Amino acid sequence: MSDALKASDLLSAWLRGLGEVKDRADATIDAYRRDVAGFVKFLGEHHGEAATLQSLSEVTVADIRAWIAHLRREGVQATSAKRALSALKSFYRWLDRTHKIDASAVLAARGPKTPVRLPRPLTQGDAAQIIEEVGLQAEAGSQDDWIAARDTAVLTLLYGCGLRISEVLGLRMSDTPLGETLRIMGKGRKERLVPVLPTARSAVGDYLRRVPFALDPEEVVFRGARGGPLQAGVVQKAMRTARSSLGLPASATPHALRHSFATHLLEAGGDLRAIQELLGHASLSTTQIYTGVDQARLMQVYRKAHPKGDG
Repeated sequence: MSDALKASDLLSAWLRGLGEVKDRADATIDAYRRDVAGFVKFLGEHHGEAATLQSLSEVTVADIRAWIAHLRREGVQATSAKRALSALKSFYRWLDRTHKIDASAVLAARGPKTPVRLPRPLTQGDAAQIIEEVGLQAEAGSQDDWIAARDTAVLTLLYGCGLRISEVLGLRMSDTPLGETLRIMGKGRKERLVPVLPTARSAVGDYLRRVPFALDPEEVVFRGARGGPLQAGVVQKAMRTARSSLGLPASATPHALRHSFATHLLEAGGDLRAIQELLGHASLSTTQIYTGVDQARLMQVYRKAHPKGDG
């Protein structure tokens, strides 16, 4: 193809391929579009003319650094800038395959450093207490006991199986009744098998016996008060109310229950690679952040208990 081929046309072709072949989520493709389109616009302004295949092929590490610096000056957070660079690298890998350009400069570029933020899990006692409290508050605020059973089942799956809220709310009736394991399709269409604790099976079974709606096999399990699919915001609101009643910090969110699942397994001697598989992390480095939580707690206990500590 001509070197004068517009970068915007190349971007459109790449995004179409992602949607058709990679089966990426619409939100992911939209994020990629914004990130790479932003770079294409920057490159055009940088050179004083619309970006083409030729100018894309001539991009240097210095150009990438200038773009990242531009993003940061515009107020883009370091994590978002790293995500944008990741999207650009994906675009350049495609250009390398389809148009034989040298992508080495872009692939070698490094994003800004980001602070490592440790997850803030709940204690085992707090996790159990907040699940109970959410159920009790749902029961008190509704004439329908199935709402309390629903909320209890959702939170029990988050904590007992380490699922993401989207994964819990995406469960289909065809997945029930729950067995000893559950097949989950997670981020990036990555499939994993997670064990289901008896308490989780019992909680979901209790909800299904009470839910007043007749549901087809392909419909989602968890329903809102009017019968539509349950929204994540409803679960998040229930957690906010419960943590306020219990005096727990703002970090006590539905996702914190997933963090708690991983942290408590690690504290009990769980294997890091096994935990990686259970969480559905693509990289072990993502799971390794929980070792920092474990070490942080260890140091906290040490400081309080040791005669020379701060406590």
